[in-house]
Amino acid sequence: MSRRLRILATIILLLFVVIVAQSANIQFFRAPALIASPNNPSNLNPSGQFPRGEILAANGAVLAYSAKQNSPYFPYRRVYPDGSLTSGVVGVSSPYYGVSGIEEEYNGLLAAHPQPPQSFEQLLAPTSAADSVTLTIQPALQQVARTALKGIDGAAVAIDPKTGAVLVMYSNPNYNPVPLTSPNINIDTAARHLYLKPDGNGFAPLGLVATQQTFPPGSTFKVITTAAAVVSKPADLTKSFDSNRGACTTLPDSNLLLCNSGGYACGGDVAEMLPPSCDPGFALLGIDLGADFMFKAATSFGYDATPPLDLPNTVASYFPTAASFSNNIPGLAYSSIGQENVRASALQDALVAAAVGNGGIEMTPHLMSFITAPDGKILERYKDSVWKKPLTPTQARVIVPLMEEVVTGGTASGVGFPAQFDVAAKTGTAQTGNVKKNTDDWLIAFAPATNPTIAIAVVVPFQPTANFGATVAGPIVKCLVEGFFAMQAGKNPSVAATGCEPK
Repeated sequence: MSRRLRILATIILLLFVVIVAQSANIQFFRAPALIASPNNPSNLNPSGQFPRGEILAANGAVLAYSAKQNSPYFPYRRVYPDGSLTSGVVGVSSPYYGVSGIEEEYNGLLAAHPQPPQSFEQLLAPTSAADSVTLTIQPALQQVARTALKGIDGAAVAIDPKTGAVLVMYSNPNYNPVPLTSPNINIDTAARHLYLKPDGNGFAPLGLVATQQTFPPGSTFKVITTAAAVVSKPADLTKSFDSNRGACTTLPDSNLLLCNSGGYACGGDVAEMLPPSCDPGFALLGIDLGADFMFKAATSFGYDATPPLDLPNTVASYFPTAASFSNNIPGLAYSSIGQENVRASALQDALVAAAVGNGGIEMTPHLMSFITAPDGKILERYKDSVWKKPLTPTQARVIVPLMEEVVTGGTASGVGFPAQFDVAAKTGTAQTGNVKKNTDDWLIAFAPATNPTIAIAVVVPFQPTANFGATVAGPIVKCLVEGFFAMQAGKNPSVAATGCEPK
């Protein structure tokens, strides 16, 4: 009898071991494949069948959550309380067309997925739930950007230079996410077709101008040309260019006449040329530096590389290869002032400003601040990292006072930045080359200049010829600067930045 009991006990023990082994196999080894399987119900209707995790702003405001509804097919519907204010970044989770934006970037965490077992029962019967993602975006500053850009295509990006945290990322055009979450496929499809239709400037609302569109950076690129001289040929900093100080200069190996904006005479060394943004002088400086040094400087700041932002479809900015200028010296001249076929995104130009302000260190841009488990435990915090090191601190300190002078006595002096914020900036007005002779108007800035806590880039493309970066993008940057420091002081940014709407 005892022998039979031992055999039975052994069999039961073996079966128990098999059950535990299979549970462990499913939980730890096969889990990734099962989560990704097309037969997994959570992947058949990822946005409707199970509640997704929340997406929150830096101040704790909920930007996205799943609401229960009376539907046997779609028991949950995604809700976006701030609507178009943050839709470009947050994206959307559609029951029919999938996910975009942050919803896509962190879909594996936001979608219901097996949780680590907390008990023996959960080891045998794994539970599923969704994590939440908290972003670095500041809704109050996002609102300031929307107010300032109201009715105008363009983009505003603000970054913490020391960490790379994206504080503001707002673009026009944008979209209302509500119809894209509809359980009615006809409503979803109609809205999607509408939002994919480009406007008069070629921008679709479902795109994000700040990270997915590039434009000639114009004179904001002179910061990089100055950096090229600082790093590779310091003697050029004190060399006089266009010593005749005329309004125009004839480019070498051509009959092309490059004239300064507005026909104003200019010239001299870099310290004399950057504040008034002298086009002929900087064109000659770029030629003197040479294509190799110019290409090296541009790529050291991140041109020709996709910024490692945690957001899908981010594009690279562009500077031509050194070899492409071998028989095109005039092209090098125009590229050195941000024209020709040089292209930059608002994100990239914000990173340039941030790098100069941060002692030559360009931090990796990021939107995720931390990940939270369903029980409130923080699973992961973003770890700051360096993306590029275009300058040493000593080299950066050469450029900072020149950008301060742009504000105090140069092309941005009329913007009206309050002196107490100690803003360093560079304006840009790039000719688009279209039939209308439009301009792409820029301003990049960081503040306070000696120890910046914010870096900003604003681009407003396809503006009338009479407009300039200082007059169009400048007030938007001023609005964000005032709003940011008001927020730091515990005040309402929208109230502090009233009257900053572009003309």
